[in-house]
Amino acid sequence: MVKLEENKIYTENCPIEKIPQPRQVYIPLSQHIGKIPLPTVKVGDQVRIGQKIASSDSDISSPIHASVSGKVTAIQNWPHPTLGICKTIVIENDGKDTLATTRHLLPEEIERLTPDEIRKIVREAGIVGMGGAGFPTHVKLTPPKSVDTFILNGAECEPYLTSDYRLMLERTRDILKGVELIVRCVGIKRVYIAIEDNKPGAIDAFKNELKTINYELRILKSRYPQGGERQLIKNILKKEVPSGKLPFDVGVLVHNVATALAIYEAVYKNKPLYERAICVTGDCLANPKNLLVPIGTPIKELIEFCQLKKEPMKIIVGGPMMGIAQYAKMVPIIKTSSAVILLSSERVRAYRRDNCIRCGECVRHCPVGLQPCLIGLAVERKNWELAKSYSVLDCIECGLCAYLCPANRDVVQLIKYAKLKAK
Repeated sequence: MVKLEENKIYTENCPIEKIPQPRQVYIPLSQHIGKIPLPTVKVGDQVRIGQKIASSDSDISSPIHASVSGKVTAIQNWPHPTLGICKTIVIENDGKDTLATTRHLLPEEIERLTPDEIRKIVREAGIVGMGGAGFPTHVKLTPPKSVDTFILNGAECEPYLTSDYRLMLERTRDILKGVELIVRCVGIKRVYIAIEDNKPGAIDAFKNELKTINYELRILKSRYPQGGERQLIKNILKKEVPSGKLPFDVGVLVHNVATALAIYEAVYKNKPLYERAICVTGDCLANPKNLLVPIGTPIKELIEFCQLKKEPMKIIVGGPMMGIAQYAKMVPIIKTSSAVILLSSERVRAYRRDNCIRCGECVRHCPVGLQPCLIGLAVERKNWELAKSYSVLDCIECGLCAYLCPANRDVVQLIKYAKLKAK
């Protein structure tokens, strides 16, 4: 693991603000791993905040909900922050903020919920992994093997990102109530709260709450990619997740803090996942902020709200290591969007790709022990079987190989291409 320049100073002391409601939202049907849900509304329909607007009968899927009240004006292809183009439901905001009819469960009803009932609520709320993977959460809460350990991932190890940190400061107790629901649902025996040492405020907040709760706080070194599931499991439990296996194969479940909070809100507030906290940051903004944003809000509106002070050379949705550079400012925020980062020419390295010099930096620092340089060379020769033999599917796409490469080779892109061919 590597110590990176953090650049969290832009927003780490900025409380989460709720943005003005967007004029229109563009809600993609594809926001998670698994089957893409189909629209349950049509053009011309009036919808309310929290109303289900797309769903699927597949187990590996998650419904989509309206994030504003108003009229469905289109169901069309639209720019997407990770896929390029995706079928999208467009809703024109009526400005009324009308909520779908809901009833909050009483405390005694929550206490009586069975694991299956908790999973059903989580599924209906459309919750997916909000750390970036986007795997439907109700599926992770139904592990095919016995799981006895839960790790709450509060590492937030990528540079610039601070929205999870602010959630840990501002919603500590609610996050822990979400953890308690996870524990009840899966039958967990041991719980670890994992936070990097560069977040003293969050550490203090959890220490205070854990005085009466039997969870263990683990303070980790601020290194990248400390927040990867395999890295957390190795550093906290001294267990290795074998190649081709998942955390449940070693009896562990990992969720990030935003996902735990979403579980709390679904059960205690009957609130679907229609908005999320994100960080809008970078050296191009006059007022970088942490914001609570309706799903489907175009990043253009977030940029205008935070005010540009100079033109960006690159706009990234997600972290600078694993996020995706954008080609259009009208791409919307989705469930897995953690940040919008605007970088000037002073912060972006000029692209100049050279031949691999066999320095071994990518091998030395790969967190899962791969040989990225050899995978890249195999891809350039279109030798897909050779690339697969180098365990390419184990790559977590953390970006360290490209970041450290003195030849500026686009190693991550080559590996992503190899993974598509190797499946």
